[in-house]
Amino acid sequence: MGLRHFLTDAWSWLNYKPAMASALDGLPHRALAPEVQASWLPDDSIRRLAAYKLLAAYDSNQAGELAALTGNEAAVERREFGDPAMLVDTALAHLLGKSQQIIVPGAEHAGSENASPDAVAAVQVQERLRDWAQVELLPLRMQAAERKAVLLGDAVYLLAWDPSKGRVRLRTYDPGFYFPVLDDDADPGDFPTRVHLAWEIPEDSRRGIKARVRRITFELGPIQEGSDRPVAMRRYPWAPEQPSAVTCYLSDAEWSLDDLRHGLTLDELPLDKATFRTRADGQALNRLDLAIDFIPVVHVSNTVADGEHFGQSFLAKVMQALDELAETDTDSARASATTGAPIIALAGARAEVDRATGRPKPLAIQPGTLFQLADGGRMDVLDTSGQLAELRARVEEIRDRAAVNARLPAVSLGTVDPSDVPSGYAFQISLGPLDSLVDSMRLARAHKYALLLKMVQRLHQAGRAPGWPVGPMLAAQLVFGPHMPTDRQAILDEVVKGVGAGVFSLETGIRMLQDAGYPIEDARQEAARITDRQSAARPGHQAEDSPSASAPHTADRLAEAGGPSRP
Repeated sequence: MGLRHFLTDAWSWLNYKPAMASALDGLPHRALAPEVQASWLPDDSIRRLAAYKLLAAYDSNQAGELAALTGNEAAVERREFGDPAMLVDTALAHLLGKSQQIIVPGAEHAGSENASPDAVAAVQVQERLRDWAQVELLPLRMQAAERKAVLLGDAVYLLAWDPSKGRVRLRTYDPGFYFPVLDDDADPGDFPTRVHLAWEIPEDSRRGIKARVRRITFELGPIQEGSDRPVAMRRYPWAPEQPSAVTCYLSDAEWSLDDLRHGLTLDELPLDKATFRTRADGQALNRLDLAIDFIPVVHVSNTVADGEHFGQSFLAKVMQALDELAETDTDSARASATTGAPIIALAGARAEVDRATGRPKPLAIQPGTLFQLADGGRMDVLDTSGQLAELRARVEEIRDRAAVNARLPAVSLGTVDPSDVPSGYAFQISLGPLDSLVDSMRLARAHKYALLLKMVQRLHQAGRAPGWPVGPMLAAQLVFGPHMPTDRQAILDEVVKGVGAGVFSLETGIRMLQDAGYPIEDARQEAARITDRQSAARPGHQAEDSPSASAPHTADRLAEAGGPSRP
């Protein structure tokens, strides 16, 4: 490649690709993504968008096509069998687990008769958030957003209050549309005070529409109420005792590319050339006051931030192994062609002559073909089966190497024979890299989803939705289910012993059964049903208030409900 300067940034792991960094200026090749050469793009976003485009090509088996556009003509014959997409989908499945559940700490204690007001408030918030997630199809939108995060390194959620539906709407955006304005002296973990969602709309010659840029801007700024009161204070529903002078402004406008001078970046587009969009009620979206003191955009990164705002793709560490795997697959396909239809050399055979041209006709070899050879004649066959076997072994070696570096053991990919696992302990040891991978990915997302649920509560308060009281909202968490099959019988035995001995409460035991995959929708309701059955089974006796007092009978009920072991 021959770079003139050693370039290191968040996407330097792609510098080995000629399409990603040219030898002249280090910028991506124009064939990679023509839009990255647009004049309105910030300079620090060009390589990020190029990396997104390149990763998307690998995901859709178009890496060879992209390489051909950058001058590698031999890449058109590259064989791609979906290995990058398989790794991404596997990592995504382990990340999300079998289920995702919204939990408000303290809600599990609301089932007892002496439940505290905090526990009652927690269960009410939990039920409202779960109802919202079900109506807004949160698991489905998470599936789409998290796949982008795993593949590209980033995902973006946008929240907005919808008066017609009376609830908060959730949308996902491609991270290539996300342009935060980051201060040089700000900490990478800080939230930006100005965020753009922008993309280029192509020209439509049939409708006479020129190419243009659309930019949606969210910006925090002081509350303004006329010229006589340039700065005002406002009491928000989530902090009624703390007046605030900050609000969020929304702008949504379009610019024609012909009106943009060279050198104007996305944050500097001239407002006098803008065409602002309007709401359904005719209100122009030009610094519209949203009456909230936060930006309703949540950026999710795939990795824990280490001085970087953006995350890193799951494929970053194995990109070169994927290239090697595709090249070896290509060589294997070529060797398969010569093995299945070998090259044959004949000596001493008389070929039939074409009477029109006077030249020998090509020999056709098929089952039952008979050649008459002269004395001393022979037939030689080029045998490439040995090379084919070596190439196939090389493919498996590279695939195993990529899985190891990606921290996806063979058992997680489903390629290991269960009879090859010597013991359950060895099985657990082999899952160690996968456990650390899932833990780090979930750690990077934990506070982002807590922030998203916090914004959902505040937007419902700002929209005066029924049932959402004024005052500080409780912290909510999004809990992912187990990423590997669990021994349900062992967990059931542990719960029965723990509840029976009074080591932990009935609600905690039911939560453990939920995490193990038992079909329990609500821990509080399940605890109430168990208590009711206890009271009905012992007439004349009042149900004990303490879960530990009724623990032996409860343990029997849990054991009876467990049924046969289904690991």
